Amino acid sequence: MSDVTPTEMMTVAASRALTSKDVCFVGIGAPSAACNVARLTHAPDITLIYESGTIGTAPDVLPLSIGDGELCETAVTTVAVPEMFRYWLQGGRITVGFLGAAQIDKFGNINTTVIGDYHQPKVRLPGGGGAPEIASSCGEIYITLKQAKRAMVEKIDFFTSFGHGEGGDHRQRLGITTKGPTLLITDLAIWKPDPETKEFTVVSLHPGVTRDMVQETCGWEVKFADNLETTPAPSTTELMTLRDLQERTKRAHEGGKAA
Repeated sequence: MSDVTPTEMMTVAASRALTSKDVCFVGIGAPSAACNVARLTHAPDITLIYESGTIGTAPDVLPLSIGDGELCETAVTTVAVPEMFRYWLQGGRITVGFLGAAQIDKFGNINTTVIGDYHQPKVRLPGGGGAPEIASSCGEIYITLKQAKRAMVEKIDFFTSFGHGEGGDHRQRLGITTKGPTLLITDLAIWKPDPETKEFTVVSLHPGVTRDMVQETCGWEVKFADNLETTPAPSTTELMTLRDLQERTKRAHEGGKAA
C-alpha cells in the first residue's frame, strides 16, 4: 500500500468512524468523500443528509455543492431547508455532523469565514452556511482537514462554528447539551479531545508519520496519547472504492458519463 497518498489515508480513516446506524449531516469536500466511502463499504445503511434538504441521499459521484442535482436525484426524499434545520437538526435527530475547516484551534473551534481581520481580511472564505448550527445541534462532530500551520492555529481569526470554546466545560456552561467535536482526522493523524481539558490529543499516527511531522505542521504544542497507536492502512476494498468514486466524479464533472 506504499502508493497511498496522505489525502487517501485521511479519507479512509475518516470513513471508518461512521456506522450504518448513523444519521450524518455531511459537509461538502473531504467530509462528503469520507461519508460516501463509508456508505459504499462498511456502512451501507447510513443516512446521509445534506444542507439543501436531501435525506438518505446516495450519490454516484461527489457533489460540487449542496445544490448539486445528484443529491436530490438520489435522495429518499427532499425537504424544505427550514424543516431540515428546525425539525431534523435542531430536533436532535442527527447523530453526527461531519465538517471541514479552513482554520481550527486545539479545542475544535472552526473558522470558515475570513483569514485576518474581518473588516480587512487577507482572504474572505465561503462562510459558515449551516455549520454553526450543525456544530451545536448534532449529537457529535467529526472534523477533517489537511495539516498545516496556517490551518491549525493557536487562535482562530474568526469564530464560525463553536467547538469546545475555551476548553473544559465551556459548552455546558453555555447551555449546549451536545458532545461537540469528538474526532479530528487529518492527513497525518487521528486526534481526540482530552476528557477533561477538551484539547485535541493525537491518539493514532498514520503509517510512516512521525511525531515531528505532526508537530511541524501544527500551530500549537501537540500532545500525544500515552498509548499512541498506528492507523491501519487502507484495505484494497477501501482504497479502490475511494479511487473509483473519485474517477467517476472527475469524469462527470468534466462532462463525461459517470458509469
